[in-house]
Amino acid sequence: MRTIQTVIKPQGQQLGPLTMYQPLPANGVDQLDPFLLLHHHGPTRFSAHNSGLPFGPHPHRGFETVTFIYQGDVQHRDSSGFASTIEGGGIQWMTTGSGLVHSESSSEAFQEQGGMVELIQLWTNLPARLKMVKPHYVGLQKNAIPEVALADGKGTVAVTSGVWNDVVGPVQPVYDVELANVSLSAGGSFTRRIEAPRTILFYLLNGAIVVNGQEISGRSLVIFENDGDEIDVRATDDSRILLGSAVPINEPVVSYGPFVMNTQQEIRQAISDYQSGRMGHLS
Repeated sequence: MRTIQTVIKPQGQQLGPLTMYQPLPANGVDQLDPFLLLHHHGPTRFSAHNSGLPFGPHPHRGFETVTFIYQGDVQHRDSSGFASTIEGGGIQWMTTGSGLVHSESSSEAFQEQGGMVELIQLWTNLPARLKMVKPHYVGLQKNAIPEVALADGKGTVAVTSGVWNDVVGPVQPVYDVELANVSLSAGGSFTRRIEAPRTILFYLLNGAIVVNGQEISGRSLVIFENDGDEIDVRATDDSRILLGSAVPINEPVVSYGPFVMNTQQEIRQAISDYQSGRMGHLS
């Protein structure tokens, strides 16, 4: 089984109306190649007549963003013309590639009525050969994401990308990244084989589990060594896990705000392209 290297438990910080937890990057951990950033927002209750999510128009280049909507909704718009409103249980997967401008807000109905919001925003890197691909966006509601029942009947796996028990996720990312959301009832368990060269992304949103013999409690990022090919999980309380894996890219990472490239010159070019409007406009 994989050895656990460390466990990161993020502290909450305010981001507008949201409480945000950032386990990645963290002190001493810049990335889990190719996973660059993980923000867990909420759960937060928005009152009626609210102003919605605080993610106004901003640019990106050089990586992919994945938004998991657990509660509430997210209204996506971008300068390539993609637009959708995704509700609880759905996902948004955006390949920023050569660059675009996008915003994530709340629907008019949510702003009027209010309600609970819980999201995860994840950034995954792209290798140099793919950083300038054409931008693309996929928005999927909950009913478009297949679920696999665990063998013990005490859990389900919502497969976003990759394969789980022969069930193929609906998203085909440009770089091989597997992502799934696992929901376990107390007493539920599973064993997952992930080849040793692959980086594991293992984030416990809430609950309590024992993973490879170690007790872990909610809002924890578990970082594994690359020394085995199996993880064994048993829930001691109702729990939710974001589980992913990918082959490390092993290339230089140079980032500046919303741009992630390989060199400083590429960052300067990204800033210039954005400022000159070559990534498009979004009002």
